[in-house]
Amino acid sequence: MQLDEIARRLDEARQNASAITPFSDADPELDMTAGYRVQRRRRAERTIAGWKLALTSRAKQQQVGVDTPLYGFLEAGDALDPGQSMNLDALIAPRAEPELVFVMGDDIAGPSVTAVQVLAATATIAPGIEIIDSRYRDYRFAPGDLAADNTSAGAYLVGPGGVPQNLDLPRLGVVLTKNGELVETAAGAAVMGHPAAAVAWLVRQLHVHEGMGLQRGQVVMSGGLTSAVPISAGDTVTAEFAHLGALTLICR
Repeated sequence: MQLDEIARRLDEARQNASAITPFSDADPELDMTAGYRVQRRRRAERTIAGWKLALTSRAKQQQVGVDTPLYGFLEAGDALDPGQSMNLDALIAPRAEPELVFVMGDDIAGPSVTAVQVLAATATIAPGIEIIDSRYRDYRFAPGDLAADNTSAGAYLVGPGGVPQNLDLPRLGVVLTKNGELVETAAGAAVMGHPAAAVAWLVRQLHVHEGMGLQRGQVVMSGGLTSAVPISAGDTVTAEFAHLGALTLICR
């Protein structure tokens, strides 16, 4: 199948909230390189607010059969304002996960960017909740499928942030609850040992594969700190971050 056709069908699946079969079932040659080419086609005419990371934990990588994270883009129109409820009718099988969000204060690019340089270029670290939504039935996909599907991007919620230098990111804890019940706890180290290391990895990948870097004002979702919890209309999900406060997602 041609890459343009894959991009068209994924856009159609998202628009219609209709799940499809993974393309790799019929085309084993849809590897991550081809998947990113599809993602690039889908990004071309969209307003980009930033970037997102996926599969930043070793356990999640093993589930999908890769040994590296993946990245995708964040559309400006997918952002939720704090306090704004999320209409789930336009999604297929939404799930929510807490993330630490980097808001860039300076441009940063290059093939050897480090976590220290990322922190120096970051204006604030903010609490976030990402709503993921795979276009593939039952969240079944190969790495190329996932890259093509923009790493299951759905929507995202970002709260007010804090100064990076005041935060011990690897030890910064989060408690995720759903309808008042504890779901999971985690700390920043769940993301590649240090969330800034994940963002540095992203910058290096963008340099090599996209010929770009991060820009001032862009946001970066650094990767899920916990497992992604399924959500339905009527659910309330709260992520409480140490030193950053609580962020709540209301589903309708």
